[in-house]
Amino acid sequence: MKNILSIITRFALAAGSVLMMASCEDYLDKNPESNVNKEDAFKNFNNFQGYIEEIYNCIPDKAKCNWTTSWNLGDDEIQNPHADNRMNHQIDIGNFYAWQTDNYFWFGKSDINSTSQSSFDHGLYGHAWYCISKINTAFANIDEYFIGSQEEKDLLLGQLYFFRAWWHFEMMQFLGGLPYIDHELPTDESPRLVRLSYLECADKAAEDLKKAVELLPLDWDKTTPGKNTIGHNELRINKIVALGYLGKNYLWAASPLMQHGAQTGGTRTYDYSQEYAQLAADAFAEIINLVESGQTNYELAKFEYSNVYDHIKKSDVDFSYSELFFTINRGWLQPGGKEAIFRGPSPAWSATRFNYSRTFGPNNLCAQDNEIHQPTANYVANYGMANGLPLDDPESGFDKNYPFKDRDPRFYHDIIFDGVKYILSDTKGNDLDMIYAGLATGGSMRAVSNASRTGYFCQKLCVHTCQKYDMGMSDDYPPNPHAYIPYMRLADIYLMYAEACAAIGGPKAKSSKCDLTAADAINVLRDRVGAGHVNEKFTGNSFMDEVRRERAVELSFEGFRFNDLQRWLLLTEPKYTVKTSQEFIRVENEDFFKNNDPRNARVSEFREEIILTRKFDSMHYWFPLKREDTYIYAEFEQNPGW
Repeated sequence: MKNILSIITRFALAAGSVLMMASCEDYLDKNPESNVNKEDAFKNFNNFQGYIEEIYNCIPDKAKCNWTTSWNLGDDEIQNPHADNRMNHQIDIGNFYAWQTDNYFWFGKSDINSTSQSSFDHGLYGHAWYCISKINTAFANIDEYFIGSQEEKDLLLGQLYFFRAWWHFEMMQFLGGLPYIDHELPTDESPRLVRLSYLECADKAAEDLKKAVELLPLDWDKTTPGKNTIGHNELRINKIVALGYLGKNYLWAASPLMQHGAQTGGTRTYDYSQEYAQLAADAFAEIINLVESGQTNYELAKFEYSNVYDHIKKSDVDFSYSELFFTINRGWLQPGGKEAIFRGPSPAWSATRFNYSRTFGPNNLCAQDNEIHQPTANYVANYGMANGLPLDDPESGFDKNYPFKDRDPRFYHDIIFDGVKYILSDTKGNDLDMIYAGLATGGSMRAVSNASRTGYFCQKLCVHTCQKYDMGMSDDYPPNPHAYIPYMRLADIYLMYAEACAAIGGPKAKSSKCDLTAADAINVLRDRVGAGHVNEKFTGNSFMDEVRRERAVELSFEGFRFNDLQRWLLLTEPKYTVKTSQEFIRVENEDFFKNNDPRNARVSEFREEIILTRKFDSMHYWFPLKREDTYIYAEFEQNPGW
């Protein structure tokens, strides 16, 4: 494999003949002669933007970078044993080096091609160094070659500043402090790239992001260049995207891991930097004010359903919560809508159809690769009660004899539990015992090898009807599907704002740039789904626990949990190292489920059993760097313990 130096100098060596491309969205036409040399590449806005489009094209698709992938590395998910070679299980057994060899893992995927429009050809680590080099070459040449208006130049520079910070930040989340490369490297000598601390990198990323915020527009459609491509600008970097990542970069810098270093014990999990937390809160507050005053195109998706179990939205809802992640029968429309803040291009919708959509249910119904995403019981326990209280609160009303009753409305949207009508079609073949999800102990869907080993299935990211009976027996099911998990969405802005404010002063803390308190921000999301507000008895650390629980529920299975546990210094702590199954006895007979809502079913002996326990130590807070990189020179040090 190529080491870091060969990657980051490869572009500079080929700068005179760099290949530029128009993205799958055809944002801007480019001059076909623009792939000749620097003078042509950077001479005008269209050519320069064509050069930048390759950077957009390199953004990996976390869930569809190969046929069957892993992206949930925390305590949130487990797969069946057939998937033991995937990254999820390799993390479970402590083999963090697997990120360097698993070509099905979006972060370390080595089989990459920057100009390919296939999602299978993009990975974070390799593309990051390539794109950073490409960006620095652009910075080094824009003043010499570019001829155009100041508005055009600002748009180009704003994108370059954003992407230089973004690629560094995404690597830093997993690897810690790195060299922050902010200039074009010489091609005739071997540079010695000293690793910076995480906070040093974060400060440099913040400087780039602040410049991006100043230069980028709120709406590309209202710029002169953007008017040429109205209707095709929604994936472009704008001021909101840059502000969102500025806040996220500050919040991560404020977090316990970055402030205190990797350690076990969990005693410092509430110890944030007040300074960084305030900077984060202010950045998020600016976004919230812009959104709530109607100055942006962003808004929360509607959580309004005529049948939440089957993700059937009410007739007057144009874009639903489900369609943040998965669209069907909408002409392959990319998911996300007006809530998605940052996404990459997603031309390879066909990968949704064949494998992605068939890895969330029992294999004999989904009839594809037997690698099934299953929520762990310990994680499902984060879904509290409709009144807003956590399950273990003595006032919550949770009853182990009726464990699925009166739960947070997102539970019914996201989780398949025992008795949910799983097959809707009149055709059931030989699978009559799976019409109603058999997820009790010993049930029809509890086979460890090819169904649920946890007592639950996940349908947040892909509705349960994506199986052979409801979507058809041919290779064409489901119709016109498109799956994509956004890197950032508006709900996350409210969550991160609440966390930053909570770190400053608890539930009533707020930024001077926003009227919402930390508790208010959480309640915005609960109002959206019809869940109870945060109870006023939660203050101090207990309120932070509620913020984190809300984050677990709202962002469940989207790929953020591992980095959250990591930055909170909770990755190694016993509560978060176990993965459990839900065991219980079904009391009701099948006639009950034919005539009653499954949430009202009675069970007995409701309990959790441990499937596995992760054996983590402080070294596991960071991925190991590639050995070939750390062998180049002493200043590029390996992460501790590896």
